[in-house]
Amino acid sequence: MARVERHIAFERLRNFRDMGGYRTEDGRSVRWGRLYRSDSLSKLRGEDWTRFLALGVRTVIDLRYPWEVEARGRVPHFDGLVYHNLSVEHRPYDQAELGPDVGVARFLADRYAEVALDGVEELGRALEVVASDDGAPLVIHCASGKDRTGLLAALVLSLLGVDEDAVVADFALTQLAADRLAADWRADHPGRTLKWPGYGQAPGEIMRLFLADLAAEHGSVRGYAADRLGVGDDLVAALRARLLEP
Repeated sequence: MARVERHIAFERLRNFRDMGGYRTEDGRSVRWGRLYRSDSLSKLRGEDWTRFLALGVRTVIDLRYPWEVEARGRVPHFDGLVYHNLSVEHRPYDQAELGPDVGVARFLADRYAEVALDGVEELGRALEVVASDDGAPLVIHCASGKDRTGLLAALVLSLLGVDEDAVVADFALTQLAADRLAADWRADHPGRTLKWPGYGQAPGEIMRLFLADLAAEHGSVRGYAADRLGVGDDLVAALRARLLEP
């Protein structure tokens, strides 16, 4: 994988990418090949499975509801894999059924705020897992790799010291997969109509609004993590030791 290319090509995964390479406020950078984000790993089959195994992933954090895991499956088992199902969202809603009058950015930023409020136990645990010092690659994912995954990815990058513009840009890269995510939804739901034009869309404004809301309430992402998730200096230091270049 070229160091400038963070998307990793799979046949069935639409949104798998490396979170390495981002610069931090102290001049360091996020390590390549340590932290990945993705849409649902339950889709791994055949050659995709071979590609996935070649990455050396040893930990998966699945942010979906347990009923999503039961219905769609999870990452296949293999020796040495540690799997965590941490359902960060507590108020289910059906994006496909939203009307065309629902604006993408403000609506989804408000949903992210709900997750940040309701999912504190799961988000805190997820950060602990990411900060663990085993050194092996880790993947965080949900269904599309956009909303729940995007929120946790933003928290991790922010706590590492990556600036807001880069955090927003990382989130917005999902826009490159938007059409394929919508096509997958249609294929998985024959007989239903995808009503919301915003489905799969990932304009950076969503994340910009969400981060502004956190800052207004807690001063910063670091403030939110300390106030609501119980993230102290030791955990932030562990995250940086694991994921930043020396």
